[in-house]
Amino acid sequence: MPPKRRIRWAALPVGIAAAVVLAGCTTSQLHGYLPGFTDDGVPATDRVDMVAGLWVNSWIVLLVVGIVTWSLLLFAVITYRRRKGQSGLPVQLRYNMPIEIFYTVVPLILVLGLFAFTARDQTVLETQYDDPEVSITAYGKQWAWDFQYNGEDDENTDAVWTMGVQAQPDADGNFDADTLPTLYLPVNKTVQIQLNSRDVIHSFWIIDFLYKKDMYIGRENLWSFTPTREGTYAGKCAELCGEYHSAMLFNVKVVSEAEYENYLDSLRDAGQTGDINETYSRLQNDTGFGQAVEGDSE
Repeated sequence: MPPKRRIRWAALPVGIAAAVVLAGCTTSQLHGYLPGFTDDGVPATDRVDMVAGLWVNSWIVLLVVGIVTWSLLLFAVITYRRRKGQSGLPVQLRYNMPIEIFYTVVPLILVLGLFAFTARDQTVLETQYDDPEVSITAYGKQWAWDFQYNGEDDENTDAVWTMGVQAQPDADGNFDADTLPTLYLPVNKTVQIQLNSRDVIHSFWIIDFLYKKDMYIGRENLWSFTPTREGTYAGKCAELCGEYHSAMLFNVKVVSEAEYENYLDSLRDAGQTGDINETYSRLQNDTGFGQAVEGDSE
């Protein structure tokens, strides 16, 4: 049998086996066990698939590099091992130009390739919507979150807002997730979040959305995306921001457009309208850890 035909016959069962293995993988396994996916295959946002693809493909490349490296090491250990009856040093080799070129060019190609794909995806992730359907301002503060749902009026008089406090643990360190600050988002609507800090550097991280962005005092950061699956998601500060950083948690609820509008109406009915004020620029309530925090009041 000709060599090429033998290769084809050898590749056929390998391809079939690979297809069977991949077909048996769950959605989580196919996306590198990252959060943000369910068995129905619907990602949490329109950006999640891109982040997961970069993650999984990077690991595949690294695994191939590892296999090649380990194989070469094993080959050298076995082939050039000291055999019975041998003594002294083996023949010393140096200035092997093909190998040196290989070890220089291949890592350079790998680094440039990973950089190119990362830069490509980051450019998309950092592209902001020019005219988002939903505009929200999120304020990070020690150690909680405020959310303002901006309106269409130039003076923002039709905006509504909600102020939160940090997680309140019980004696065993457990807390009620329903009492955390909650950000509401409408499903399948373009969203842009303006990220601000009231005091120190914080980091706005919605875990299942596979992305986080820092929040700075005196400088705003923007994040644009489209939620694509209804549900409740966990969020937290991902930047060490002080003694009770671990209690700086929040929820994200992606709901239908009707439920989202009803929620905004409830904030209007409560009188929480206009630009959010600075009453709780820093927390003034008991931290829940047995120590009260004194803050500025305006």
